[in-house]
Amino acid sequence: MALIDIKNLTFEYPGSLKPIFEDLDLQLDTNWKLGFIGRNGYGKTTFLKLLMDEYTYKGSIIKPVPMAYFPFDIKDYDMVTLDLLEDLQPNFELWKLRREMNLIEVEEEALYRPFSTLSGGEQTKILLALLFAEEDRFLLIDEPTNHLDTHGRQVVARYLEGKKGFILVSHDRDFINSIVDHVLSIEKSKIVIQRGNYDSWEKNKNLEDQYELEKNEKLRKEIRRLRESARQKATWSDKVEATKLGSGPVDRGYIGHKAAKMMKRSKAIEKRYEKAIEEKKNLLKNVEPLEKLQMNVLDHHAKPYINAEDFTIAYGDENIFKPIEFTVEKGDCIVFKGSNGSGKSSIIKAILGRDVPWKGKLEIAKGITISYIPQRFDYVEGNINEFVHKMGLDKTKFLTILRKLGFSRDQFEIPIENFSMGQKKKIFIAKSICEEAHLFIWDEPLNYIDVISRLQIENMILECSPTMILVEHDRRFIDKVATDIIDLSK
Repeated sequence: MALIDIKNLTFEYPGSLKPIFEDLDLQLDTNWKLGFIGRNGYGKTTFLKLLMDEYTYKGSIIKPVPMAYFPFDIKDYDMVTLDLLEDLQPNFELWKLRREMNLIEVEEEALYRPFSTLSGGEQTKILLALLFAEEDRFLLIDEPTNHLDTHGRQVVARYLEGKKGFILVSHDRDFINSIVDHVLSIEKSKIVIQRGNYDSWEKNKNLEDQYELEKNEKLRKEIRRLRESARQKATWSDKVEATKLGSGPVDRGYIGHKAAKMMKRSKAIEKRYEKAIEEKKNLLKNVEPLEKLQMNVLDHHAKPYINAEDFTIAYGDENIFKPIEFTVEKGDCIVFKGSNGSGKSSIIKAILGRDVPWKGKLEIAKGITISYIPQRFDYVEGNINEFVHKMGLDKTKFLTILRKLGFSRDQFEIPIENFSMGQKKKIFIAKSICEEAHLFIWDEPLNYIDVISRLQIENMILECSPTMILVEHDRRFIDKVATDIIDLSK
């Protein structure tokens, strides 16, 4: 056991309004399998980069072992995979790499193909194998699931379960839940480390939030009662004091004593009132509310919206998958499931009228308005105002949705190209939520999206019952929202 000792860590980006981290103290055991969670933009990747000494910071980070970061920075995707790996990590031993590739289910022949010809899942798995081929390092693994299909996630999860000594950033709840033994969470106003997995962290967080909400409500009522009580006591004191000036014989000493006693009680109540207010101020600072999202779902007279029979994607005489049948009716949430390259995104392109070869029958009701979230979104640039204008969105509604999804107001001034991948993805999710549509087609919408936002989106779909077609690999999310699953791998 060795400890990574972080003391008084302070870091802020130039021009930012507040530090990302301020006087942070942490100790991390290098034997832990540490899950790292938090809202997009809260600083998870920044923290990993600080551990890699990529930024200048104040304070100290004492590291007893070398560190390595995933994903690797790849310059030339067309290189033969083995040559690329030797460029990325020159000191690995080939037999150890082969051992790790076997454990993570990658065929050895992949080493001798151009890296660009490997699927996204194969690329991810072979790079993870390279990461673990060299020993005695603490590994920083940043969102490895984004290019993995459901089976790939299961394989990588089993692989990482047998490892230790890493920080794993992931927003897939089932994935991270099955792997980690500790959780590091960047929350709204603090950073928390606790033993356990995602489920135990969520349970503790909910209990803490519920306690604060209940205490806040009690204090709110108590403050209102004390304020009224103090006001009454002060009024009574004034009235009693005034009777000293009445006509006729009065015991002015007794009346003055009684008035002073009432005033003293009033002052004591005021102190209790001020203490309750101060206590209330310190509550709810870390509560992360699941703010409600609302979709603009249009109704259409057609039944069904989409009808497909004997349908497949075909290049020449070769079918990508066996012909399928499906219908999409009002309120359906259809999830296409399958391995990378099985044709999921191609089905979406066919429905959107894009240039993709298909056979069979595909009928789409006339007048259907579709709101689409693409899988690729890294090309977006400019600022929020330019994006709103270009897409013809209601600016107030769009910014309100982004705020609910965890954006701060100062982030609206930052160029979009400087956003994290999760923040960029949220721009497209907010755009789709803003749009009025009969049918919402979202291609891997949860890639890079944080846990809290996933819960918000999940709740929104369950409440609004939009007609949807989804390509998604988050098993817990699919189990909640899907009305039907079409598995192309079968």
